[in-house]
This record gives sequence, structure tokens and C-alpha cells, in this order.
Amino acid sequence: MVGDHCTFSGDSAAKHSQRSTKSGLSCKMVLQAVGKVLRKSKTKPNGKKPSTEEKKPYLEPEHTKVRVVDFQLKELVVLPPEIDLNEWLASNTTTFFNLINLQYSTISEFCTGDTCQAMTACNTIYYWYDERGKKTKCTAPQYVDFVMSMVQKLVTDEEIFPTKYGKEFPNSFESLVKKICRYLFHVLAHIYWAHFSQTVALDLQGHLNTLYMHFMVFVREFNLVDPKETTIMDDLSEALSAPPSPTAHNHVTER
Repeated sequence: MVGDHCTFSGDSAAKHSQRSTKSGLSCKMVLQAVGKVLRKSKTKPNGKKPSTEEKKPYLEPEHTKVRVVDFQLKELVVLPPEIDLNEWLASNTTTFFNLINLQYSTISEFCTGDTCQAMTACNTIYYWYDERGKKTKCTAPQYVDFVMSMVQKLVTDEEIFPTKYGKEFPNSFESLVKKICRYLFHVLAHIYWAHFSQTVALDLQGHLNTLYMHFMVFVREFNLVDPKETTIMDDLSEALSAPPSPTAHNHVTER
């Protein structure tokens, strides 16, 4: 034990003064080494201390209360009578792709390879998997570009998202919609985590909040994204589920 080598009786100290000095130095070195090991045990593999729970400004009440609509989003996503399910999924998925792509474009100049060296959201790093299943760590702008390019290719493919009357949807359609929605969620999560301050500076937090909740209500209605995937943003979803104050319904600014 370290303590056994660091304490001596009065008689022992008198008889071994020289050894005491050397032992004291030895104890100090041991304690320093132990302390160094203990500090390393609290760090990540790369030697950096894990970040403490970072503040999430998007959870502040002054921001969560800001919306641009004053009606129930649930009414917008429920499958209308006499509408084919796949047609409804295709229409909404394409709309969300366009809206999320537009929302990201508002902060894209701030999302660079230097500022966002990885596609992060909360304590999660998203990796890109190519068509062969190869896992790649890329910067956030690269990741978003991969997502938008992939989705653009899918929603404009007549064999997957048919627009002509009588054209059948492929058997894999639902799984492809789920894939699209999962990736679009990653983009929304990254905007909140890395670029919410810029969104507020642009006075667009109300639009982002409304888009996020509309999207979440949609994917939950049709079970399009695994709840385990969205759990990192559960605190935001819960905060935005609360009804906004009467004065915060309409955040559209007239200029």
C-alpha cells in the first residue's frame, strides 16, 4: 500500500533519517504517478477530458416558446381518407426534404470543414456509409452533402417515387422512406447542436422549431424512425410539445 511506505514511527525515523528522506521522495513520486493514472482514467482515449454536460441553448424557454403556427401539427400528418398511404408518405417525405434542405442552407456558410470537423449532435458522431457499406468519418458539410444528394436522387427516381398515374411503388419503398427520414433527422439534430446560435441571429428559430416538431410528429405517426435514433433530442421534443404561450404563436416579423 502507498500509505505503508509513507508513514514511519518516531523511533524508526530517528534510526533511518537518510532512508526517511529517500523514502519520502519515493512516496511523493508514487503518489504523483497514481494521481496521473487516476486522471487518465477519467479521460477519453485521445487523452482529452470528456466535456461536461454542455449547455443546450435551444432548450431555453425563450426559444422553445417561439413557433410560426398556432394549430395542431397532428392534423397535418394524419392520413386523409381515400388517400393511398405510399402516396402520402411520398408527398410528405419530398416536402420535408425540401424544407430541411432549405433550413440548412440558411446556416451552411457557418458549417465548414474547420468549424464542424465531424457530423455531431449532442454526444453522437454520425458516420457515413456508402453503397458498399463502407464506414467513413467525414466533416458535417460533407455528410449533409451526401445526405441531400442521396435523397435528391431517390425522390426524383420515377421507379421509386412514381408521379405518373397507375405507376406502382416498389416493395422497398417504405424502407427507403425510413432511411431518408433517419438521415434528415441527423441534419436537423446537427443544426440545433452546432448552429442554433446562428439560427437565432437570423431570427429563424421559430421556423426551425416548427419544422422540427412537424417532422417528428410525422415520423412518429408512421413509425418511420426508430425511437432509439431520436432519443438524443427527446428533451427538445418534450419541450416543444408544450403548447406555446398565446403571444408566441406567430413569430413572423413584418419588415
